[in-house]
Amino acid sequence: MIRRLTVAAVLFLTGFFKLCGQGAYLPPDKPKLIVGIVVEQLRYDQIERLRDKLSDNGIKRLINEGTSFRNASFEYMLTQSAPGFSTIATGTEPAYHGITSDNWYLPLKNEFIYCTKDISVNPVGGSYESGLHSPLNLQASSFTDELKMATKGRAKVFSVGMKEMAAIFSGGHSSNGAFWYDNTTGTWMTSTYYMTSLPAWVNDFNAMKSSDSYLDMQWTLSHPGADYSDCLPDTNKFESGFSGKVFFPYDLKKMSQHSSGKNRRDYELLRETPYSDTYTTDFAIKLLENEQLGADDVTDYLSICYSSTDYIGHRFGPSSYESADAIFRLDKDIEMLLNWLNDKVGKKNILVYFTAAHGISEIPPVMESSRIPAGYFNKNQALQLLRTYLNATYGEGNWVRGFSERQVYLNRTLIEDARIPLEDIQKKVSRFLIQFTGISSAYPYTIFEANDFGNGHLKKIVNNFSPLRSGDVIVTLNPGWVEKEDDQVTDNNSPYEYDSHVPLIWYGWTVNRASVMRKVNMTDIAATLSSLCKVPYPNSCTGEPMPELFR
Repeated sequence: MIRRLTVAAVLFLTGFFKLCGQGAYLPPDKPKLIVGIVVEQLRYDQIERLRDKLSDNGIKRLINEGTSFRNASFEYMLTQSAPGFSTIATGTEPAYHGITSDNWYLPLKNEFIYCTKDISVNPVGGSYESGLHSPLNLQASSFTDELKMATKGRAKVFSVGMKEMAAIFSGGHSSNGAFWYDNTTGTWMTSTYYMTSLPAWVNDFNAMKSSDSYLDMQWTLSHPGADYSDCLPDTNKFESGFSGKVFFPYDLKKMSQHSSGKNRRDYELLRETPYSDTYTTDFAIKLLENEQLGADDVTDYLSICYSSTDYIGHRFGPSSYESADAIFRLDKDIEMLLNWLNDKVGKKNILVYFTAAHGISEIPPVMESSRIPAGYFNKNQALQLLRTYLNATYGEGNWVRGFSERQVYLNRTLIEDARIPLEDIQKKVSRFLIQFTGISSAYPYTIFEANDFGNGHLKKIVNNFSPLRSGDVIVTLNPGWVEKEDDQVTDNNSPYEYDSHVPLIWYGWTVNRASVMRKVNMTDIAATLSSLCKVPYPNSCTGEPMPELFR
C-alpha cells in the first residue's frame, strides 16, 4: 500500500509540474551573455511619448517584462557622446575616467585631440584615417576589463557601433574586438589595437555591400500618419534637414551620389538614416553567431551602439517626424535582436540593459514659439569680442587658443612669457563672458582644483574636471539655449534635464517586472554588472549597485 501511494504521489507531482511549465525555476548563477544596448541621443520622454505606438516585442517588451528605472541621469556638465559611453562602461565620472569631452586641447602640442585618436595604431579593413583609433585616452578600467581579468581571459568581449568612439569606449581596453563603420568604403573595420586582420566572417559580411543596398532605398514613413500626431508638422521652418530638404520621402539613392560623380557614393549619408541602425543590428547578430557568444558557462559581453538618432536629432530636432520614425525603426531592430537572443541563447541566460549616452534640447525657435525662453549662442562672435577685449587689456597677442565643448582654452605659453598670473586672466575672461546673452555662468577652472561641491551644477562641473584636459574657463548656457552650428538646429551638452535624463531598462536572466522612480546615476550600471557577475568593480568606479535587481 505504501509503495502504491508513493508511486501515485510521484506521478501526481510530475503531472502537476508539467501543467505548471517547468515548475520551480532556478536561474543560472550568472548570465551567459550580457548585451548592452546604448542609443546615442535618446531622451527619456521620447520613449514615453511614443510608447503606445511601439511594437509589443521591441522596446515595449523590455519595459513590460523588465525593470525600468525612470529617473536615471548623467551627473556631469558636458553631456556629450564620448563621456556618456565611457561613464556607462567604467562606472565613474569623466573627472576620473578622463574622457571629459569628445575633443580637448593639448597645450604642449598646440592641437585639439579627438577622444579616440591614436597614431600608433593602423587601420584594419578600412581607410587609413578611419582606423587611427584606440581606447588609449581612457584612463580607468571598465566592467568588461574586470570581467576579462576575473575569467582569466575566457570571457569574450565585443562591441559594435557606427561611431568609433561608441564601439571603442563601450568595449574597454581588453576587448576581443571593436568594430565601427568606415565612411569611405561603407564597410565595417577596426584597428591593429585589436587585431591584425579582420575575421573571415567580417570580410564575408562586408563583401555583401549591404550599405549600397540600404542607400538604394527611399526613407519613407514606417507607421501610419496618425502615429506622428504628437510631432511638429513634417514640413516646417525650424528644421535644417538634408541640404534644406525637410520632408518625406527621402530618395537616398539620389542623395548619396558623390558630388565628384564618377559613380562614387557618399557612404557617410547612411549614418544619418535609420538604416544605419538596421545595418548595425545585422552586423551584431552576425557577430553573435560567428563568435558564439553565450555558448558556454563563462559570461560573454556584447555592446551594441546605435547612432542614427544623434544625427537626425541635430538636423531635425526631437519633435520631428524624422526623429519619431527613427525611434519606430529602432524599435523594430530591437525586436529583431531580442527575438534572436531569446531563440538562440534563451531569456534565462541573457541580461540586457537598454539606455542612452545623452539626450537633446528642443529646437530653440520651437520653444520661443510657445513663449518659452530659448535661443542660439554664437560662439564665434563671442570669441572674436573676447580676443578684442584681451588685446585691449594685455596688448596685442594670440591670448585665446580656441573655444571648444563649452570651454575657453587660453594660450598659457604666451601668458607665462608675459608674466601674467593665470588665475587673473581666467577671472577676467569669466567676468567678460558672463555679460553675453544666453550665458548662465562662466567659471575659471582654477576654482575646481581645490574645492568640492555637494550638489548642483558646480558639482557636475567638478565631475567633468581634469587638470590635463579641461579648458581654462567653462561656460554654462541658460536652459533652452544651444550653440549655433552649421546644418544643426539643436544640440546636447548641458547639465539640464533634457540632456541628462535618459531611459534605463534591464531585461532577462533574474530581472523582475518593476518600475523604479528613485534617482539613479548612470555610473551605477557598471557597479551593478560587477555585483551581478561577482567580479571586481572597475578601478575608479564611483557608482552603487541597484538593489532592485538583486531581489
